[in-house]
Amino acid sequence: MLPNGRRLGAHLPLAGGLVRAADRAVAIGASAMQVFVDNPTSWRRRETLPRELPAFRERLEAFDIAPLSVHAPYIVNLAGPDEETWQRSVELLANELRVAAAYGAAFVNLHTGSHRGAGREAGVAREAEGVRRVLELAGDEAGAVALVLENGSGGGFCLGATPDELGAIARAAAGLGVPRERLGFCLDTAHLWAAGFAVDTGAGVDALLAEVDAEVGLDRVRMVHLNDSRSAAGSGSDRHEHLGSGAVGAAGLARFTTHPGLAQVAYLIETPGMEEGWDAVNLDRARALAAGLPIEPLPPAAFHTRSARGRGAPPEADEPAMTAATP
Repeated sequence: MLPNGRRLGAHLPLAGGLVRAADRAVAIGASAMQVFVDNPTSWRRRETLPRELPAFRERLEAFDIAPLSVHAPYIVNLAGPDEETWQRSVELLANELRVAAAYGAAFVNLHTGSHRGAGREAGVAREAEGVRRVLELAGDEAGAVALVLENGSGGGFCLGATPDELGAIARAAAGLGVPRERLGFCLDTAHLWAAGFAVDTGAGVDALLAEVDAEVGLDRVRMVHLNDSRSAAGSGSDRHEHLGSGAVGAAGLARFTTHPGLAQVAYLIETPGMEEGWDAVNLDRARALAAGLPIEPLPPAAFHTRSARGRGAPPEADEPAMTAATP
């Protein structure tokens, strides 16, 4: 938890097993959690649910770790014009919603994607129809799991990097009958910085969140990915840094953790060196920022971590993967 009672967690790898990931969340004091439920760079999905799943869910319930967010694979793109990729994305996401429900997750977090040069208007229409179709295809097995769209970093043909583009998607989806409660939003602070928003100051954060409120409503923001950035402002480059040690910095990140319009969100870190113990360090830094306390400079070793690996959950040896999008 943050000192103000808001939920705080991390994206944790499942490569060592579900129970081990849950135990790590407990050890670092996480009160929320995000995971990949399968390989984030493959269309192939596991054929059956993991044997450890009941024990995993029991751990999360026992230690009040909620919400759980499932991060969709990176290859998914609902905004592009290619019909085959769009159809595969819809089928995979419908599967992720059903699996997320089995995990007890509240959300499936999805990058808004790229219109691939087709233009914003076309991209918005494709995204909205994709959301509608995913929820329809997922059916009752998905329960109340919501799709949560994450703002983009603004590079290339990125869609959803600005509040007005997120608002356009929300309005188009509503026009297709998508229930408001089934489509939420996630703000990634590093992406906002890369897209050119001055979120390095409290005033800049307030201005940005006022735009978000006007376009989609702050009540629909379900998560904040609390990340610092190694990239230049407006560069479109998405490179995360330890909290308070990057270009966004302490002042902007602290304001995200205390803004009154974000009291309902879960804060999740995706910072460097998660598998090397820096997850605990960054959660402590988030708590300090929210409390208005100074944070200490990190040692040089913090900036030479291995690249993040092992966040996927590959099929177990006796549980072969398959291409069909069914759990």
